[in-house]
Amino acid sequence: MEGLKESEANLVVYLHPSMAKCVNDAILRELSSLLFMYSETFDGVVLAYDPNVRSNLAKILPGIHPYLGVRLKAKLLLFSPKPNMLLEGEVVKISRQSIHAVILGFSSAVIADEDIRDEFKYKVKHGKEVFGSRHHKKHKIKVGTIIRFLVKSFDEEILHISGSLVAVHTGCARWLDTNLEEWSQADSTTRKRKDRDEKEQKIADDKMMANREMPFLKKDDRIKKLKKKRKEHT
Repeated sequence: MEGLKESEANLVVYLHPSMAKCVNDAILRELSSLLFMYSETFDGVVLAYDPNVRSNLAKILPGIHPYLGVRLKAKLLLFSPKPNMLLEGEVVKISRQSIHAVILGFSSAVIADEDIRDEFKYKVKHGKEVFGSRHHKKHKIKVGTIIRFLVKSFDEEILHISGSLVAVHTGCARWLDTNLEEWSQADSTTRKRKDRDEKEQKIADDKMMANREMPFLKKDDRIKKLKKKRKEHT
């Protein structure tokens, strides 16, 4: 899954003097406060960390309470979804208007009906809501399905993702993995059709521009002819 990355960070953790005898525990406690929170510094949500204290020495900061500044290097696992990245999540709710999923157990995602391609048809089967493919009977999305979708946007404050199932390489992750060749061909066909349509549109636009220019050219020719006749008479 995209959106996950590792990062090495040089950090300084400030500890109260009362923590001098249990520095390691205090460092872990401070780092734990970063978990599942979006950090602008690291450009992502901190999911895990592996600290390595660089020195046994700590810098004492002057003040009423002389805090200890401990330098360390930490490996961080970050969740940083960007537009058009492929993510996977478990479907927790389905309605006619949307599909709701949870990613990595903490981030919510919603895919609105306008972002679900026409291939998927909403229906209620045996009392359960399902989005089923019109072309492939076994390609279904229901509660509990792991879906693969594209990111449209990410709200860093509430860790909420807006997703899309418009692309042919999105949908039920299990079906996509077991039918790779089939949807790859469909994706290739869609791209070729899009390229052909774009070329045809460009040709049509060029013709339209040429037709617009013709009257002006004809007008210029008439003016030149009139000027030529006047010269001949004079």
